[in-house]
Amino acid sequence: RLIRSLILTFAAWKVLLLLIALCSPGPGYDTSTTLALRGDTQLPGPLAYVIGKLVRWDAIYFVKAATRGYRYEQEWAFGWGFTRLIALCTAAIRKFGVPHYDGLEAIVAIIIAHSAHLLSVLVLYHLTLAIFAGAAGTALTAAALHIISPAGLFLSAPCAESSCALLTFSGCLLFTKSFGPNSLGRDPLVIASGVLFGVATTFRSNGLLSGILLLEEAFRTLYFLRHGFYLSTVRRLFATGLGGVAVAVGFLLPQYIAYSEYCGQSSGSAPRPWCDRALPSIYTFVQVHYWNNGLFNYWTLSNAPLFILGAPMFIIMTVSGLWAIRDSPFSQPKNVTKTVDLTEPQRYQILRNLAATQLLLTVYTLITAHAQIITRISSASPVWVWFLAVAYAKDESIARHFISFMVIYAVVQGGLFALFLPPA
Repeated sequence: RLIRSLILTFAAWKVLLLLIALCSPGPGYDTSTTLALRGDTQLPGPLAYVIGKLVRWDAIYFVKAATRGYRYEQEWAFGWGFTRLIALCTAAIRKFGVPHYDGLEAIVAIIIAHSAHLLSVLVLYHLTLAIFAGAAGTALTAAALHIISPAGLFLSAPCAESSCALLTFSGCLLFTKSFGPNSLGRDPLVIASGVLFGVATTFRSNGLLSGILLLEEAFRTLYFLRHGFYLSTVRRLFATGLGGVAVAVGFLLPQYIAYSEYCGQSSGSAPRPWCDRALPSIYTFVQVHYWNNGLFNYWTLSNAPLFILGAPMFIIMTVSGLWAIRDSPFSQPKNVTKTVDLTEPQRYQILRNLAATQLLLTVYTLITAHAQIITRISSASPVWVWFLAVAYAKDESIARHFISFMVIYAVVQGGLFALFLPPA
């Protein structure tokens, strides 16, 4: 019954956001969407109108890269894994005889985004049950909050946020299950969590931070080796190492593909400036060169309104991160559901690690990135959602006020997004 209520809430919220987008007047501030979807085989008018309202901002780059590959250098800022998934699913659909229309990739990407968001809601529900010792009320509230995330239409549009959240939450859930009673099944779960974190990294670069969960576990396991070389400990260390390698591959594979294209002898053109760097990463280069990311580069007076828009999320992510590290957020739940058998130290270890990762993401975004994106990349961080869920259960005013902000922000952002207006 709880899962059914989450699905119904999800559907209602998505319909509301879509109606807001569809009611936004005109083609929008920018006509890039029209140009991106222009071709010989047009979609039916009503469907093209719906797609056009959702293919905005980053979605244009994702759809174009999925349609014809990465043609321009700056497009490598947008997750290679997500564009390949769109292209793969589109190719699979065409094998069933579906004709190719201009915008088919956009439809596929929108379906992926909605599906990933719904699945991430359900996975977060089960992850919360594991971390908070089966507290069904907390899990339900946390999952519901993820539905109305301030990421808004970015979790419906052809963007990578919802997929990154799904992969991150799933990796965390598998990692928590690796502490279960079945000793032989623990290590494969650690490796699988690393694989999911690695795939998340190919969708959005902040997925790389999830690997810190495995890094801490590796150091903890190394520490336990001082008590003797037990087979279970050595296996755990080996598993965390393989999981960490999977995360690294998720980041390095797109870099290698781009390096081969722009810096190899077969490139057919002069190597780009980043090719000769000690760490020749196209991703870090284009973020600075094309998008003006970098230490305090975004700290200008003209960008002050965007910092103000992002301020509530910066505050809540900082407060909740410190709460999880400093305080003891666990209490005896009233409604307990059978879930993963974790001891309180193990639950606190995972919560503390995720909180530290969230704080790192918050600081990094504040000083190096476009500040307003915190409202959408926060969708892959569960700690601030847990903080609000616990505060809501205690009827604290901060929860009520911030939930009101989330709803208002997502609704307003939905209308602005469809008009190709900031924040984005």
